[in-house]
Amino acid sequence: MKNNLVNMMSLDIYLSSISENNFEKIYSKIEHNILRLPLMSWDIYSKANSKKLIEFKRSQDIIKVKSLASKFNWQDNIDSIFEKEQFEAILVTDINQKILWINNGFSDMTGFSKTEALRKTPRFLQGSETSMKSKQRIRKKLKTNLPFKEVIINHKKDGIPYKCEVKIFPLYNDGNKTHYIALERQVG
Repeated sequence: MKNNLVNMMSLDIYLSSISENNFEKIYSKIEHNILRLPLMSWDIYSKANSKKLIEFKRSQDIIKVKSLASKFNWQDNIDSIFEKEQFEAILVTDINQKILWINNGFSDMTGFSKTEALRKTPRFLQGSETSMKSKQRIRKKLKTNLPFKEVIINHKKDGIPYKCEVKIFPLYNDGNKTHYIALERQVG
């Protein structure tokens, strides 16, 4: 049965690559009473390749954040921040919440380029549907100097609102809070 499946998949690949004229000549000679399955090999390859690409991008993002950690002498364990977290976007801000660095996932999620986001605060993503209560909770939690999670309605470059889960971690140098890192993802 296994060889039969392999042969059918190989036949599907071959038949999809030939001209229609040749297909018509060959098709009548093919045994049609065999079990036909959809071509799955490309789907399997594509899914595996996509997963590897996502993992590669994540590792490159973490390497960049570690580079910033070295530059700013953060005492925080960067690996522990990323260990079990899901995210699409990463923002690194200074103590005044001015954006110093974003990953490509931020641009993919929001539509804003790096140059449009740098030196702004994440508040530029807020808009008409952003809840005042969410903004107040975030301001209050930032003062605690502890990591936290919040969900807020942000707005993409085209104005479309989206629900964003934000996990914010304060970063320290010599016991003083100097930066923040935010891991974000679109939810619901």
